[in-house]
Formats: sequence, structure tokens, C-alpha cells
Amino acid sequence: MQQNDKYIFVTGCAGFIGFHLSMRLLDEGYSILGIDNLNDYYDQTLKYDRLEILKKSKNFIFIKGSIENMELLSSLFKQYEIEKVVHLAAQAGVRYSLENPHAYIQSNLVGFANILECCKEHQIKHLIYASSSSVYGNNKQVPFSVSDRVDQPISLYAATKKANELMAYTYSHLYKLPTTGLRFFTVYGPWGRPDMAYFIFSNAIIKQEPLNLFNYGNMKRDFTYIDDIIESIFRLLEKGLPIDLSPPYKIYNIGNHQPVKLHDFIQVLEDQLGMRANKNFLPIQPGDVQETFADIEDIVKFIDYRPKTNIEDGIRNFVKWFKEYYNLS
Repeated sequence: MQQNDKYIFVTGCAGFIGFHLSMRLLDEGYSILGIDNLNDYYDQTLKYDRLEILKKSKNFIFIKGSIENMELLSSLFKQYEIEKVVHLAAQAGVRYSLENPHAYIQSNLVGFANILECCKEHQIKHLIYASSSSVYGNNKQVPFSVSDRVDQPISLYAATKKANELMAYTYSHLYKLPTTGLRFFTVYGPWGRPDMAYFIFSNAIIKQEPLNLFNYGNMKRDFTYIDDIIESIFRLLEKGLPIDLSPPYKIYNIGNHQPVKLHDFIQVLEDQLGMRANKNFLPIQPGDVQETFADIEDIVKFIDYRPKTNIEDGIRNFVKWFKEYYNLS
């Protein structure tokens, strides 16, 4: 590595989206500085296996550490010439925020404040950060638009993501830091997170265990395939922010714009796995929302890209990886 190489700093690089984005950026010839604390929120083996793939590239540098550690972050920004930041590290999961709220305060609020400070101090060209569709709460107006009021989060996770957007706005306003927040809508695909519904469903079907369907299966989700997410982030990185934004601040929905009923989603999973699910219908859980549906016209117009992976193709790709990774016949 040359001393004057410029890096894209990817936080949460061993996570689901962080891994796929790092792979794409490395394939495109970028140098990546990645950080991840490799916590045990879900199976660490998956994180280490993703990391091993990334480490095969000579243009990838990995730092094991937490974004809550301001001293570490500051030293990285001083040591490496970081041009842009994609901040994906966070304590994920809606339901877990009911059990361990302090993990969300530390990672999602303290950690994000540290990222903002470092980006401000080192005049980063563009900070792209992960928000979430969960900020919409039980919004009754569909599709969800970024112009909708999102002042009633129904989980602490959602509250921290809304707080991130407000914090980013403040830094964009005060310090002209260019920031783009992405409200992700139910991302799925190979190398996904085991705590996500489609992963849990697949395990239950394979093991012929009861498959819990909350709200009696009457949920709708705007499932968005990982490749479509990565293509969108890549184009945003290449293009930057729309010109003449004052402050230089933007939020986008990043979804598929095609909500799928949970019943239909499970049907596709069953077809691809070649097995029937043992369904167990239960009431809705605290923190869950009944439907997510992204209005994506703003981002489609700006980056000239519309997600194109249908649920059948996406689940087929996931199941293929799932069987290979876990050595399932």
C-alpha cells in the first residue's frame, strides 16, 4: 500500500451489508479500511468467514475495534487518508432492543456521534450512513415517503436511527458535512444475518421445527435483495449528493417498492427448500410493524437505478448459498 492511498472507511465491514459493499468496492478497485468489533449478537463464525474473504484482497485493511472508542477512531482518521465513509456499524435488531437497550445507546448514539466528529474534523467528502425503515413506526400512509413525519418510533432501535438522522442534519447544517442517510427496507440474501426472519424461517423449515408467524402471518414487508442495495449505495458513493443542497443533507428510502405478504414469502421459501413449514400463528410482538412499503422514486431518479430482483430469484440465490454454507443436502 502506498502511503498516499485514499480509503473508503466502511464501519461494520464484517456485517451483512458491510461485507457485500466492501466486496463490491474492492472489485471496483477502491482501497477499503474496515472496522468491526465482531460482537456475539449473532454467530461470530459467519462474521469471521466473511472477513476471511475480504482479507484476500491486498487493498483491504481490517481493524478490530468499536466505534464507541473515540481514541481508536481518531487515530485511524489521522493514520489513513480517508476520503469517504460508509457507516453501517450498529447494534441491529428491533426485538433485542427491548432486552438490552444500553447496547443501542452505546453503539447507535455514542458510536455515531464519534463518527460525525471524526468526519467533521477531517473534512470527509461524503458520509453515507444506515438508517432504517423502522423509523416509520406504524405509519398508516403507504408507500412510506421520506417527507412523512417519523416522530413516533415504536422501538428503541427505531428511536436511535431517527436520532442518527437528526444528528447528521445538525452536522450538515453547522459544519457543511455532506451526509446521506439510507432507510433500509428488509434486506435479504446470501451471507445474511441469522436473526433475520427469512434466516429463522429457513432453519425452522429445514429442522421441521415450529415456525412462529407473528400477527398470524398478516405482515407485509418490502423485501430488498442485497445486490440491489449494494448497487444503490455504490452509485451514491460515485455520484455524491445532489448539487446546491443547503445544508448538504439527504435521506433516501432504499427498498424494492413491492411489499410481499409473509404467507407468500414463506411459500417461496418452502418451494425452494422443497419442504413444508410447520406454522405456528401468534399475536403481533411489541416493536413490530404490520407493513413496510418504500417510496423510492427520489433515489431512482437521482442514481438512475431501480431494484430489479424479484422475490423468487432472491430467495433462490439465498437458499443455494444457505445449503452450501451449512452443508445441507
